[in-house]
Amino acid sequence: MIQTNTTWPRQFALGCFLFLSLAILWPQTVSAQRYNTKVPKREFRAVWIATVANIDYPRRPTLSRVAHKEEYKNLLDQYQSMGLNAVIVQIRPASDALYPSEYAPWSKYLTGREDTGPEPDYNPLEFMIEETHRRGMEFHAWLNPYRATVDKDTLKLSLRHVFNRHRNWMVPYGRRYYLNPAMPEVRQYLTDVVTEVVENYDVDAIHFDDYFYPYKENGEIFPDSLDFAFYGRGYKDIGDWRRNNVDALIEKVSTRIKEIKPHVKFGISPFGVWRNKAQDPYGSDTRAGVTCYDDLYADVLKWMRNGWIDYIIPQLYWNLGFPPADFAILADWWSRQARECQLIIGHGAYKVGENQELAWHEPDEIPRQIKFNRQNLDIDGSAYYSSRSIMRNLLGLKDSLRVYYEHPALLPEMENLGLRDQAAPDLKNVRSKSGEVFLKWRPDKSDAENLPFYYAIYRFEGNRAGLNYEDGANLLAVTSLNDIQKKYTYLDKSAEPGKFYTYVVKAVNRQHSESQPSVIRRILKTENGVKRVR
Repeated sequence: MIQTNTTWPRQFALGCFLFLSLAILWPQTVSAQRYNTKVPKREFRAVWIATVANIDYPRRPTLSRVAHKEEYKNLLDQYQSMGLNAVIVQIRPASDALYPSEYAPWSKYLTGREDTGPEPDYNPLEFMIEETHRRGMEFHAWLNPYRATVDKDTLKLSLRHVFNRHRNWMVPYGRRYYLNPAMPEVRQYLTDVVTEVVENYDVDAIHFDDYFYPYKENGEIFPDSLDFAFYGRGYKDIGDWRRNNVDALIEKVSTRIKEIKPHVKFGISPFGVWRNKAQDPYGSDTRAGVTCYDDLYADVLKWMRNGWIDYIIPQLYWNLGFPPADFAILADWWSRQARECQLIIGHGAYKVGENQELAWHEPDEIPRQIKFNRQNLDIDGSAYYSSRSIMRNLLGLKDSLRVYYEHPALLPEMENLGLRDQAAPDLKNVRSKSGEVFLKWRPDKSDAENLPFYYAIYRFEGNRAGLNYEDGANLLAVTSLNDIQKKYTYLDKSAEPGKFYTYVVKAVNRQHSESQPSVIRRILKTENGVKRVR
C-alpha cells in the first residue's frame, strides 16, 4: 500500500491562498505607498451649498426664521464634524437675493414667494456668516453674475427684479434669460451688486462659478450679432470679443473688491477643461466636448496671470482614469497653470454611487482623489459639489471625509494681501476645569487695535517633545473666526490621563499668516485634572 502525504496538499493550498491574497492586496499596498503623505497643516476643505431650486438649502421654502436658522446650523455642525473649514453659499441664484438688497428682490427659494422676506424680519446672510465664523470656517459668497432667470416664465417676477427694471439688458437663449455680457451698463450693475455685499457683510470671499456666456444649446445661436456690430469695433473674431467682455467684468469686480476690503478674496470655479490639446498646444491632454475658453468665453488663464483672482476651483467632475477627461491629467495640468493664485480642486460628489461610470460606484474614488491632491504641492485643497450629495452619505462618502479630515487644518495663506503679522499671544495658563485641560490666553497689547482673526492651538504629546508646527497632526483646534465675544479660552476634552502634553497658541490674521508661538506650557494630564511640568 502506498501511503499518501496529507500534509503536503494542505500546505500547498495554504500557500496558494496566501499568494493570491498577496496578489490581491499588492496593488492596494503600492497605491497606499504611492499616496502616502503626512497630515497637511494647511488645506482648503469646502462644500458648495446651492440654493437655486432648493438643491441644498433650504430644503423647502418657508417664511419661518427659526426653520432657516436651525437647518443652517445643523448643516454647519455636520460640516464641522467632517473637518471642513469653508462653505461656498449661493446667495444670489438668479438675480434675486438671500439678503435685503437694493438691486434684487428676496429669493423665492428662501420664502416661497419672490420679494417676500422671512418672518419675523431678519437678515439671513448676516446670520449665516456669523454662524459660519463661529465654527472657525470661512464664508464664500457665491453669485451667478449673468443668469437673470431660471426659465422664461417671467409673469411672477417682482417689479424690482432686474428683468422688469432693465428689459433692454435681457438676452433670451435656450430656456432662460441672461444679462447681456456685451453691455457696459451690465458690468457696472454686477459690480454694484458685489459692492453691496462686500461693503455690508463680513464675507471672506466673492465666488463666481462656471456660468459666463451660457452653455451652448443645440441648433441655437447666441443672439448677439447686433451687439457685436455695435460694441465689437476692432475685433475680427466674435469669440475674442466675447472673451474681452467677460475679462472686463472680472477685472472690474476684482479691482472694486480690493478697493473696499483688500482681505476679501475673489475666486472663480470654471468648467474643468480650459482647452483641449487638439485645439491649443498649451491645452490639456483631454477630449472634452466643451471648454471654458471656446464655449463659455472664459479665459481663466489670463485672469490668473493678471492677478485678477485670488483662487481658482476648476470643476474636475470626472474620475481617475476617465479617458476623455482624466482627473489626474487635469489636476496636474491646472497645477502647472495656477502659479499666480491658489489652486483648489472641485470634486463631483454628486456622481458618487449615481453615475454610469463604474469608478463612481467604488467607495474609494473620492478618497483616491484627495490623496492625489495631497501629493501635489501646488494643490491647496478640495471643494465638493454639493452639500446634498455629501449628506446622503452614499458609499460612505461622509464617513470617508471624516477619516481624511480627522485633524483640523488652517486655510492656505494668502501672502499677497500684505497684512501685518500678529504678535504672539500671551498663554496665561493651562489648568484643570471640571477635570479637563483648560487653556487661557490674551492677545498681545500691540494688537489691541488690530485683533487677530482667530487662534491656532497646538498640542504635542510627550515630555520635552519636539515642536513640529508643520505637521498637521499637532494642530489641535482652530477657534472661532472674528469672535465678537472675545473668548480667549479652549477646553481640551480629548487629553488622556497619564500623558504629558505641551500646548502652544498662535495668533492668525485674515490672510491666515501665523504669529510667533506663545510661551509653551507643559502639563501631565491626571485622572483628577492637570499637573504643571517645568
